[in-house]
Parts: sequence; C-alpha cells; structure tokens
Amino acid sequence: MARRITSFLKNVWAKEPGLVASFTMVGGKGLAIILPALSLYTKYSIMINQATPYNYPVPLPDDWNMPDVPSHPQDP
Repeated sequence: MARRITSFLKNVWAKEPGLVASFTMVGGKGLAIILPALSLYTKYSIMINQATPYNYPVPLPDDWNMPDVPSHPQDP
C-alpha cells in the first residue's frame, strides 16, 4: 500500500509539480489551524488563564483616619 502511494506521488510530481505544491501548501495551512489546538502550550496557557484572577484588589485611598493601625511598624 505504501509503495503504491509512493509511486503515485512520484508520478504526479513528475507530471504536475505545481499542483502537488499547491496541495501541499493547503495541507500545511490545515495543519497550522489544527495543531495549536493540540499543543501543550495551548493546554497550559488555558490552565494559567483560569488560575489567574480577572480582577486584582485595589488599595483604598488613605484618609489618615485609621487609629488602630500604627503609622510605623515599631510604634506601640
């Protein structure tokens, strides 16, 4: 079976190299569309994006009215 496919491809390449090249390029584009969905990079980037919070906490503005918090770490 592999021998038949090889001989077919050799014959087609000998007769119509442009046609074979164009089909090869189309097949390459198909792989370019399919392979990223199967790669480990895609898997791990999805996992990282799910673990990263969408909203980060924003510090509140200081109104200098916090008597229970010392202004310096060594203050009593």
